[in-house]
Amino acid sequence: MAEAIRLALTDAGGHATDQIGTRVDVLAVVNTLSWRYGDPARIVAERAGLEPRRRVVTPMGGNSPQALVNSTARSIAAGEIDVAVLTGGETWRTRMRARRAEVELDWPRVEEDQVAADPPEVWGGELTMNSEHETALGVYMPVQIYPLFESAIRARRGAEGVDPITHLEQVATMWARFSEVAASNPYAWSPRALSAAEVITPGPTNRMVGAPYTKVMNSNNDVDMAAALIVCSAERASALGVPRDRWVFPHSGADCHEHALVSERDRLDEVPAVKAGAALALDLARITLDDVDLIDLYSCFPSAVQLGARAIGLDPYGDRALTLTGGLSFMGGPWNNYVMHAIATAVDGLRAGGGRALVWANGGYVTKHSFGVYGDRPVADGFRWGSPQGEVDALPHRRCATGDEAAGEASIESHTVMHDRDGLPERAITTVITENGDRAWALSNASDVASELADGDHVGRRVTVDGEAGLHL
Repeated sequence: MAEAIRLALTDAGGHATDQIGTRVDVLAVVNTLSWRYGDPARIVAERAGLEPRRRVVTPMGGNSPQALVNSTARSIAAGEIDVAVLTGGETWRTRMRARRAEVELDWPRVEEDQVAADPPEVWGGELTMNSEHETALGVYMPVQIYPLFESAIRARRGAEGVDPITHLEQVATMWARFSEVAASNPYAWSPRALSAAEVITPGPTNRMVGAPYTKVMNSNNDVDMAAALIVCSAERASALGVPRDRWVFPHSGADCHEHALVSERDRLDEVPAVKAGAALALDLARITLDDVDLIDLYSCFPSAVQLGARAIGLDPYGDRALTLTGGLSFMGGPWNNYVMHAIATAVDGLRAGGGRALVWANGGYVTKHSFGVYGDRPVADGFRWGSPQGEVDALPHRRCATGDEAAGEASIESHTVMHDRDGLPERAITTVITENGDRAWALSNASDVASELADGDHVGRRVTVDGEAGLHL
């Protein structure tokens, strides 16, 4: 993170490198998972030679980098701050290699008493995204949930006339295009273009994880990556002598979230908060989707891209590029900080070719959303922000039935099968719709059930659920 900040200062040019360090109002760090630093902003400031007036950390969530930009831009526009340095990074690959080799790392930590005496600010609040019922069932990992969304999308497209095989081929082609972008990205962790067949064909280096997703269709968090952004007022940029061809302007932003619990969403094949949030961000920038030149959609799993694209008004299976970096599978998925890399890449693109960029950040299970519109030129009335949360909260919920209330006949709404390290079907996970229209979870560790549900599309199939959330075909 400190090195990324130094690179960003050098990139800014002018007197940024030697003058920003003592004039930083805010140093903000996206919350890390690779190491518990206690106060990462304090350590980054020391390593990067910064003397910030305020230290900030974010809550967890992949929406954090764009949400940070939105918060920062609002504070600058309001005259509350003048210069902010934003950063984030992960070293999960090194951490896991050290653990496997039984190497004790001596990475720094801020002592608890020091954190308690002088804690960093937290911008944003945590959102509870799992119910006690979901947690008790062990259904809370993104690798479990996003394939369920894929199942719901596939069923919806089936009703529209797209058969499951064609759907999977189109998804694989979409993902192969992401890998092609990564292949031309000098910062990508896995810069190798894959064919659609390579994407969906299981093998020794591409095992099946949660059907129908192979390993390369999952976010790759096994990376060491960092990024940094410098956000300041135009007045300060001028005073520092930053050349105008380095300037990129945040035009607008929006933040919102879906109904927090997957169990209670009305449908699993729609993300209405994305539709509302993206529309608001574009409206605040006084543009339409046709005016956007560069787009980066959050891409932890193929279902996220499909849901987001459709909600925004894009064809996920078309020719338009939906990633600037190559996405979390190929560029790299440094936990909460991927989108900072996307924003930095958008900055490069706007500097080179002008126009406007739209970035969508996502946290949780397509749950927490942040949107940013950027341009190579300023807008007349400055940065504008909004949230459609009230509109989203008013949308229909679905009740989640548990225990004996869920027992009885039902129909499968979505399904996936988790596979073991050898690629064998291990656990079937489904959401079902009960006779009275509630949603319920139904799971099975039986090998015959897992093997059967791992093959083909079973949405709509009649099943029986017992009072312990057991699934019976």
